[in-house]
Amino acid sequence: MKTPLFLVALVLLLMASPRAVAIDGARQYLNKPDEWYRSDEGRRVASNILSYQSDRGGWPKNVDTTARPYSGADRAKDLAPTFDNGATTDELRFLGRAWTATHDARYQAAYLKGYDYIIAAQYPTGGWPQFWPPPATSYHRHITFNDDAMVRLMYFLRDAAPLLDPDRRSLSKRAFERGVDCILKCQVRVDGKLTAWCAQHDEKDYSPRPGRSFELVSLSGSESVGITRLLMSLDQPSPEVVRAVEGAVAWFESARLTGIKVVQRRDANGPRGFDKVVVQDVNAPPLWARFYDIRTNKPIYSDRDGVAKSRLADIGYERRNGYAWLGEWPRGLLEKEYPAWRAKWSSRIPHQSPNQ
Repeated sequence: MKTPLFLVALVLLLMASPRAVAIDGARQYLNKPDEWYRSDEGRRVASNILSYQSDRGGWPKNVDTTARPYSGADRAKDLAPTFDNGATTDELRFLGRAWTATHDARYQAAYLKGYDYIIAAQYPTGGWPQFWPPPATSYHRHITFNDDAMVRLMYFLRDAAPLLDPDRRSLSKRAFERGVDCILKCQVRVDGKLTAWCAQHDEKDYSPRPGRSFELVSLSGSESVGITRLLMSLDQPSPEVVRAVEGAVAWFESARLTGIKVVQRRDANGPRGFDKVVVQDVNAPPLWARFYDIRTNKPIYSDRDGVAKSRLADIGYERRNGYAWLGEWPRGLLEKEYPAWRAKWSSRIPHQSPNQ
């Protein structure tokens, strides 16, 4: 049986993600057959998910919306909807499957309400914030590539088309196209060359923006992978998309870190019982940093004070061990996916530099 497109996209997103989402929630059921969604268990899980839908249409993050019904008293506080950590899109994908399998009008209504919430949340510039309506001042208002939030929304909009009426289908197409345009405008140029993306960008002028205090303005070796994969998934890519992919791949190659690996050493005095350490290893596979200084293209690390450091060892224990600073995120893309993409679209790829 052919694997559905949305499941392929979901697997790629999880492979690219810099950290595993702590709550599996609705995601763990997406590969169930239609018969399961019609079963008593499937209907029970669907009912639980419905109970967590906010009045605006989205779902909260870091909550298992499948295990039991919502029983709180403050829906506005408890169910603040977001697109972070897979929230909202995971629940909507579940309800889309349930609606298809059962034709239950409750699932249809909730699905379309959530879909409308996503459409309403898109900025005129084409991106999405982490929360909507966005806060006036915090980083959550920025265009959010962090942890693949915007990429996940765009895959959902594209995959949702078969379940939508003609008007909504047209809205999805336009929203997706505006999202692609936003991605192209956010790609950072350094000395005239296309590179990668920051984890957040300004919602008005597309410039790189910081996130949390330790997430500085930078080029992302993680989020840029998901963005590049999305661009590579486009059929009949435009010259602008081709240049963006070629520029990103060239940057991934330039940002490759070799001869090192990250190990966990036992640390009896550490709160976690271990400590992350970078060691030399000429046989180690390449790594990429989560963040790179835009000017120097060197890895940067930071504590909650927001001061950039050049080595993982230079930051404190809490952030050193509580964040994914180094990983193999672009490796599969560079070794397998990009060569296949380039072969498929060779007639559209110019022989000169992607930045010319």
